[in-house]
Amino acid sequence: MDGEFLSVISNVGFPIALSIYLLVRIEGKLQCLSDSINELSKALLTFNK
Repeated sequence: MDGEFLSVISNVGFPIALSIYLLVRIEGKLQCLSDSINELSKALLTFNK
């Protein structure tokens, strides 16, 4: 029973932990990318006037 429980925890816990880690790391980069796209959009609008 203990072996099965540890196996399930390692098989499920590791992907969950890895996913959370990657999402936290990527969140800042996505925010920066979103800000850059918004700035570019504003620059294009002022350029076209």
